[in-house]
Amino acid sequence: MSDSDEEVRDAAIELAKQLCRSSMGRLGNEFLGFYLLGSLAHGGFNRRYSDIDVALITEYGVDEAFLEVIKAEAEAIAPDLAYRVSLFWADSEFSKGRFPPLDRLDYMEHAVALEEVEKVAAPKPNLEEIQTYLRGAPFEQWAERGTMFSTQSALDPDDWKSYLKTHLYPARFAFSWITGQIGSNDTALEYLHDHPLAGFDMNLLDRALACRHAAADPDILFNDRMSLPAQYQACAHLMT
Repeated sequence: MSDSDEEVRDAAIELAKQLCRSSMGRLGNEFLGFYLLGSLAHGGFNRRYSDIDVALITEYGVDEAFLEVIKAEAEAIAPDLAYRVSLFWADSEFSKGRFPPLDRLDYMEHAVALEEVEKVAAPKPNLEEIQTYLRGAPFEQWAERGTMFSTQSALDPDDWKSYLKTHLYPARFAFSWITGQIGSNDTALEYLHDHPLAGFDMNLLDRALACRHAAADPDILFNDRMSLPAQYQACAHLMT
């Protein structure tokens, strides 16, 4: 029998705790805090599809060599989970690092501290900054994936996670574009049902969310791949 969402979440948190302790030992007095973000912090963790989002704040930031060490340690500790670790990081002034606006907002509003020497205040992104971010690389990358999937004659199991995320992304995109907030897939779908938008296929979004909840193979949605360009157009229309 497969592990439950709670069991995998507990294992993910234990992995995060060990990475936290390693970071503290390596950074010494430069260490300021290590946090859970995303579904580990605000709920909705899925045993199959959720990332393990964590954040590290240090006095001066970290370099690529440090990040490679953390990656290697994650693989040694939990090889079945390491590939899901997504590490966000910043220095004490949030002047450098990997912390896009929505993830910075997640840190400000939902972060759960595993260890904290000092809570660093991040600059809060306004709606204009969030929309500028969303219309850039996130939208372009999603549109490219959607176009690619819509033209495929078969779905590689290695692409299942990406495929399901591609189906769910329009809801997350629209929710953040309109509200300037970060929310779970469930929160975004609930918002769109309460605030309908032209062009969004809500039936498809609901079925994609049900697939995620069940941790099911998303090949049950493969016949819907031709609908992805229309979802792309609905989001493009929203931006105008």
